Amino acid sequence: MKFQISHTDPNSKARAGLISTDHGEIETPIFMPVGTAGTVKAVHQHELKNDIKAQIILGNTYHLFLRPGLEVLETAGGLHKFNGWDKPILTDSGGYQVYSLSHRRKMNEEGVEFSSHIDGSKHLFTPERVMDIQRSIGADIMMAFDECTPYPCEYDAAKKSMEMTHRWLKRCITRFDATEGKYGYNQTLFPIVQGSTYKDLRKASAEFISEQNREGNAIGGLSVGEPIEMMYELADLVTDILPKDKPRYLMGVGTPANILEGIALGIDMFDCVMPTRNARHGLLFTRQGIMNMRNEKWKNDHSALDNEGTAFVDHQYSKAYLRHLMHSEEMLGGMIASVHNLAFYLDLVKEARRKIIDGTFLQWKNNIVPDLERRL
Repeated sequence: MKFQISHTDPNSKARAGLISTDHGEIETPIFMPVGTAGTVKAVHQHELKNDIKAQIILGNTYHLFLRPGLEVLETAGGLHKFNGWDKPILTDSGGYQVYSLSHRRKMNEEGVEFSSHIDGSKHLFTPERVMDIQRSIGADIMMAFDECTPYPCEYDAAKKSMEMTHRWLKRCITRFDATEGKYGYNQTLFPIVQGSTYKDLRKASAEFISEQNREGNAIGGLSVGEPIEMMYELADLVTDILPKDKPRYLMGVGTPANILEGIALGIDMFDCVMPTRNARHGLLFTRQGIMNMRNEKWKNDHSALDNEGTAFVDHQYSKAYLRHLMHSEEMLGGMIASVHNLAFYLDLVKEARRKIIDGTFLQWKNNIVPDLERRL
């Protein structure tokens, strides 16, 4: 994987770059739609490419390991062949599921034993095993196995967790460097900065991760309930430490406003389930603000969902029609809303990139963020 920065914003830490992988190029800053189980929920592949214009999607190691399983993925030739997506894929390590499914797991220095949420079967994830699983999935970008601490978290617990994450990272690197991809293309490994909400721990973790000299780096353990200003403050701290010539990935973030603020802090890559999860509940993101399509006010509004025409190339659905689908619990409602929200996110980061290139990003960001957060 290669990364090249083409432009930097003169008034912030924002930058425009290009990540090159064996499955194609990724223009940064970028938002990555989440495809947990090998699919972005309610979205066809042709919509991802043609309407949403996604450049990279995510898969989830925990879920793909359990179903369809590694045998199916390996006989298919990896996740790219299995789901028909021929552009880059990033897989998380399962560390967040370790965090979110805490009632189903036991953790120690060796790794994490957990019970499947599907059938209760027991499995062991170690740093080495997680590297092997991601090799089998075939992601272009693999994440190191880490522990994500909850918020709030006591200092001693956060420090102990961070130190174990660092030891796990060294084991991940050893295993990754001793193995090769299975499908004839290159893969790369991103370490993850942890340290909860403590500045000294975040600083120590960012320094340790930087010393590993991998091709990209991630920031984890944020957007887990801490105040939003705290998230920005810690991201700002960490991006001052992580290498400037390598992509930075803020995991699990977030709202359109969060993403623009993150770009201003020097973040290059983002992912979040929010655009698709909210879509299935009838919430749309627009330039004017957030729309709840279940509200009575849209019942007879026959204007297009997106007056700027960014969401759909071939057809514009009306607000009244989408409200009708949501109240009728038709699957098409969630599909339309998901494509709309993802296309909006991708269009937003694309415009942010243009503003970085022409040197007007910060003013544009400051002007648009209040509108993005407004409830319509």
